Amino acid sequence: MAIVGAGLAVGGIAAVLILNAFRSNLVFFYTPSQVEADQAPHHRPFRIGGMVVKGSLHRDGATAHFLVTDTAKSVPVTYTGLLPDLFREGKGVVAEGELASDGTFRASQVLAKHDENYMPPEAAEAIRRAKEGRPVSTSTLVSASPSTGGKAQ
Repeated sequence: MAIVGAGLAVGGIAAVLILNAFRSNLVFFYTPSQVEADQAPHHRPFRIGGMVVKGSLHRDGATAHFLVTDTAKSVPVTYTGLLPDLFREGKGVVAEGELASDGTFRASQVLAKHDENYMPPEAAEAIRRAKEGRPVSTSTLVSASPSTGGKAQ
């Protein structure tokens, strides 16, 4: 009986450790409207997606500043590093990073679209819902992928 109890305890601890490791690698997607509504986590990485606002891209040395919009709300984003070759104003983008206390999203990774017709599905859905005036009620699980350092996906 004691062996069964010890086995269950070890199995329970292992399950908790595995779930915690899995949860720490999850990256959720939020729209600019959700970020503005304070639904995005603070001090935890997440992804934000939408369109890069035309005329909003400014560079300060190696740091790029731009706005991401879902056509309803916009969030300022800063990213230090090389932007993907396909990064353009007016085009779809997904950025991964954390929200700073000043409301700026500090991206550690910027993903741009593959071709003229591609839009990240999460960004396309966010923009469609924003145009329809429907709020996005829940975040969307995106991935548990390793960092690609600003490379287009």
